Amino acid sequence: MKALTNINVCSIPEAVAAASEAAAAGRVFAFSGGGTDLLQQIKDGTDKADIIINLRTVRDAREVSVLTTETLIGGLITLSDLASHAALSDPWAVLREAAASVGTPQIRNVATLAGNVTQRPWCWYYRNGFNCFKAGGNQCFSVNGENQQHAIFGGGPSFIVHPSDLAPALVALNATFEVADSEGTRRIAAADFFVLPSQNPSRENALDATELLIGVRIPAPGAGVVSTYLKVTDREAWTHAEVSAAVVLNLDGGIIRTASVVLGGVAPIPWRLTDVETFLRGQSLSAAVAGQAGELATANAQPLAKNGHKLPMTSAVVERALMRLAPA
Repeated sequence: MKALTNINVCSIPEAVAAASEAAAAGRVFAFSGGGTDLLQQIKDGTDKADIIINLRTVRDAREVSVLTTETLIGGLITLSDLASHAALSDPWAVLREAAASVGTPQIRNVATLAGNVTQRPWCWYYRNGFNCFKAGGNQCFSVNGENQQHAIFGGGPSFIVHPSDLAPALVALNATFEVADSEGTRRIAAADFFVLPSQNPSRENALDATELLIGVRIPAPGAGVVSTYLKVTDREAWTHAEVSAAVVLNLDGGIIRTASVVLGGVAPIPWRLTDVETFLRGQSLSAAVAGQAGELATANAQPLAKNGHKLPMTSAVVERALMRLAPA
């Protein structure tokens, strides 16, 4: 493994200042909150960083604050703390459950919200040194290769799937992301934060080169809001979703007033099922309605040669997630 320069910082302003200085000097840097994936990428050569800006020594950006109009969550909160936080009551179950589904307890104890949302793809071509779009090349090897775990929605020219569990939950909750660099902060709607390959095949998000995700803002839920996150994997632990669904419903006497249904594991970004959301509005949540929503979930899917198994998985995950939220 190559020699690395480690910079311990004590605050967000100090972190983004260090990033700006590194970039100005022509160095390649990376922020490291938990570092569970970053250091492996550096070992494998998929991340070229030679400066690590260590965020574990930063004490701010780790809190949860529930205000009248919104809930603020720091980007450096660990997934364990997020999954068990007492202030995140039932309307935020989708976020707690998504955090609890990640990896193993050891990983969740150090991995952060920001790290989970901004992690790079786990496509085996990218991770094994192929010169694909994500590695700066000009092709996607999965198109005609091994694509069992690749995108069935939104693919092209790259067909990776976004690996984050928290991302679909945050999009479903209509969160806003707060990012910082040495010039200040800005806010990006979660729905606009993630970037399709058709917009930029080498990137997964809208962060500028020296920006850091420092927190999220989630609007206060109204009465009757319920939510859940359901994930299907190919093994019990330390793996990513084959298919997942983040569902947030606003129920009024059993009638669905609004619905957010966002998939993970099936697209290069968290994939919002707008047709399913439209169908659900005004319906009484029942097994029949959930089944119809599940069927509708795959209407616009475009599977590759070897990932057609994701179609029935997607229908089933949407149906089962909805039935979790059905009134008793």
